[in-house]
Amino acid sequence: MLKSLRTTLEMIKIEHTLFALPFALLGAFLAASGIPPLGKLFWIAVCMVGARSAAMAFNRLVDERYDAANPRTRKRALPAGLVSRRFVMAFTIISSAVFLIGAAMLNRLTLLLSPVALASILLYSYTKRFTALCHLVLGWCLAMAPMGAWIAIRGEFEVLPLVLSAVVMLWTAGFDIIYSCQDYEFDLRTGLYSIPQRLGIARALWVSRALHLCVFGLLVSLYWLAELSWPGIVGIALAAALLLRQHWLVKADDLSRLDTAFFSTNALLSVILFVAIGADLLLRGQ
Repeated sequence: MLKSLRTTLEMIKIEHTLFALPFALLGAFLAASGIPPLGKLFWIAVCMVGARSAAMAFNRLVDERYDAANPRTRKRALPAGLVSRRFVMAFTIISSAVFLIGAAMLNRLTLLLSPVALASILLYSYTKRFTALCHLVLGWCLAMAPMGAWIAIRGEFEVLPLVLSAVVMLWTAGFDIIYSCQDYEFDLRTGLYSIPQRLGIARALWVSRALHLCVFGLLVSLYWLAELSWPGIVGIALAAALLLRQHWLVKADDLSRLDTAFFSTNALLSVILFVAIGADLLLRGQ
């Protein structure tokens, strides 16, 4: 069982929770105008790990047939027979329960909204079968994190977390378009939908660039709405530089550096924004 658990955690790349967790924590820091209660932060982190683990495990179950047919993914744990479908299904159910328990521990509104979030992240796995807008659906799934964290602290909706959620949604959709370029030929053969499959790789990369340009505009709006100061400016400037680097690394006729552009850049961007804006809020509270 421990071997199956370790294999499953490797399969869902548990370490990539780092992509979205800083944005959830940032939503909490903005809601509290500083450091939120540690108990709240703990349960927000529990919700993030549970939700992402459930989503990724379910995605691997749903896509097992496609993973087995795709040369890039056929060595993943499920198609390779390294872990059973039954174990991954049990892991998905337990992860979903962890998410719901975490939501219940935050407040009544987060509990009431948790089924919507859970349904969204699970149903996303089917979207490539019928729409090229699957990248935006994935963005919506991650965008719920900062809004959920804000509600966990404030217990209400406001404009500021909506802007932060829009940042996450368009940022995610943009980098997912880049990542899906490597499956362009496979998607054409199998009839799966994506922006690259619909528009071609070159045009898809321009769509990604346009989305990330919107992200920069939204970050500037966030700066004014949150009344940030110089650390916020530094964080936004560094985030913009990382997005530029990501698009500089990936070309329509050269995807060899796609993994570098995708993994290192995205993990750094979320952490930099969290540290910079979090520091800004702490300095303002002194």
